[in-house]
Amino acid sequence: MTPSFEHDRDLAWQIMRASLLAVEPAQAVRNALRRDGDTLSLGDRTYDLARYRRIFVVGAGKASAPMARAAEEVLGHQLTAGVVNVKYGYTDVTAKIALREAGHPLPDENGLAGTREIVRLLESAGEDDLVLCLISGGGSALMILPEDPITLADYQALTQALLRSGATINHINTVRKHIERVKGGRLAQVAAPAEVATLILSDVIGDPLDAIASGPTVPDTTTFADALDVLQRFALLETVPASIVDWLQRGQQGEVPETPKPGDPLFERVATVVIGSNDVAARAAVAEATRLGFSSLLLTTYLEGEARDAGLLAGALAKELLLRRRPVSPPACLILGGETTVTVRGGGSGGRCQEAALAAALSIDGLQRALVVALATDGSDGPTDASGGMVDGRTAQRAREKGLDPRAALANNDSYALLREVGDLLVTGPTNTNVNDLLFVFALPG
Repeated sequence: MTPSFEHDRDLAWQIMRASLLAVEPAQAVRNALRRDGDTLSLGDRTYDLARYRRIFVVGAGKASAPMARAAEEVLGHQLTAGVVNVKYGYTDVTAKIALREAGHPLPDENGLAGTREIVRLLESAGEDDLVLCLISGGGSALMILPEDPITLADYQALTQALLRSGATINHINTVRKHIERVKGGRLAQVAAPAEVATLILSDVIGDPLDAIASGPTVPDTTTFADALDVLQRFALLETVPASIVDWLQRGQQGEVPETPKPGDPLFERVATVVIGSNDVAARAAVAEATRLGFSSLLLTTYLEGEARDAGLLAGALAKELLLRRRPVSPPACLILGGETTVTVRGGGSGGRCQEAALAAALSIDGLQRALVVALATDGSDGPTDASGGMVDGRTAQRAREKGLDPRAALANNDSYALLREVGDLLVTGPTNTNVNDLLFVFALPG
């Protein structure tokens, strides 16, 4: 990441770096997966590596390549083989684990092919084998295997419709889990009777295990009826492919099996540990901001809703800091974590963090010493090369001076072009981690 603009913005970059370093995937794996000779420890479980015939590593996610590299380092020569699906460009160097690059957020043929490799590997696993499963954000799109009547094109159409509808990741994954063969605990079914240990870098608010990457190795708490309710709630029953609606209706009527639920004996041989999360990143940001002299406060890691509303909230907090000196005195840094959504109504380009930043820029228009940063921790905000936006009290004015209308851009969901034009686009490149988004509200010194 390259710092940009004034000294104050350099400080913001420094705080962002600290938050990302705290959830660096390889180190998180090393911290969680401890080895002493042939004894491997994960959470409250230990594994005698000498008793396993084979050890496999599988997984998927935007942060799963460095996780795979670290797992190889820990397991050494006792690792047999592995397959992990990663986003294009989010790869690493591994020896025995095959890293398959695939599409995200829209699944593609490579993701399908990589998932089939994973399934073939796990279908060979027996009772005396150990499977290490590495899961991070983006895993839902990267590890896909739709049920037989549902084509990849059908699945892609569903994904696009859900992403544009304003549905949360929990809603989206509720549907995904019920039209696939590897989500909602069903990857654990494929691996059975092998023992399974899952390491998760969480990208879902509150870290619900069955929602992260659609919970491939944990019990599913949702049903076919819940999946149909999601499509109805977002008015998608008539617009998504008929094969998907038909499959969900068959499931609701009991014609196809439900996903495995809590209490299923299947999960007695499965251990799951969250090794990194939005909360870890946010607390690291607070520590670094405090070290740099800011009065710092973590307000929430449960930020949800429309991105532009989150931007308005950030603007309101900036005004409260600078005009009322609450809830802490300037210079100050307030931090919010979570993940918002965008209901697409226009034809522009952007992402949830860029949209939040543009809305914040309008809210703090003319407010001196205000700075708002919206960061997608994976470095990829929507279908763009940006990771968010960094705006101040002059962003909107700079746009107008260039003949741009920031309100019209927001209405057209066109935050990317405007922020790029005024130099307030945030570009980190791939961070190789993914723990939701961070929103920073600064009252700068001066």
